[in-house]
Amino acid sequence: MVLRFLDTLNCRILVLAAVMIAAPAAAFAQNDPRVIPPPKAQKKLPEAPSKLPKVGADRTRGLDFLFGALKAAPDEASAKHVEARIWALWMHTPSDTAALLMLRAKAAIEAQQVDVALKLLDAVIKLRPDYIEAWNRRATLYYLKNDYTHSLDDIRQVLIREPRHFGALAGLGMIMQDIGDEKRALEAFRKALAVNPHLEKVPELVKSLTEKVEGRDI
Repeated sequence: MVLRFLDTLNCRILVLAAVMIAAPAAAFAQNDPRVIPPPKAQKKLPEAPSKLPKVGADRTRGLDFLFGALKAAPDEASAKHVEARIWALWMHTPSDTAALLMLRAKAAIEAQQVDVALKLLDAVIKLRPDYIEAWNRRATLYYLKNDYTHSLDDIRQVLIREPRHFGALAGLGMIMQDIGDEKRALEAFRKALAVNPHLEKVPELVKSLTEKVEGRDI
């Protein structure tokens, strides 16, 4: 009963903090230079689709099955369906507080308030350090800010917890490519494709980087 009360109290404190962080930032959104670049300038990373299916409770077993199904998918439509279920499992959290903070972080991102979103994700990670998608979402924000050091730190945390996270692997490849380490970029992209052969644009990146790093076939 005491633990339940403390959990409820923590939930209310964090929700209040989220509201306090988000409210003033929205008022100054138009004059704040620390916003995410306009959509045309953004660098696209693999991300969860806007609509996700409901998932069951047996997370680990479900992921193992789904990753096998993803590799065996006969066409793009089937692969996208399986991929959406994987994202749904990654996005799921048993913590209502974490789920609420993630929703607020998403709203902040859509409002181009990157610093607000980062503070919300900081709170999620502090509350649930085992929640992979909070690390991944924060890594993406750091990447969009060209803060590769912090982005790589968060990608490392994602891959420690889920080495098959193709979104994080693709993000790692893009950072390595941006900093000119084409060999490591190729390695990361290949790992991402080994997990998810249906990633958009990654096969083209692998092909071009293979020619640069390993040369053309004679």
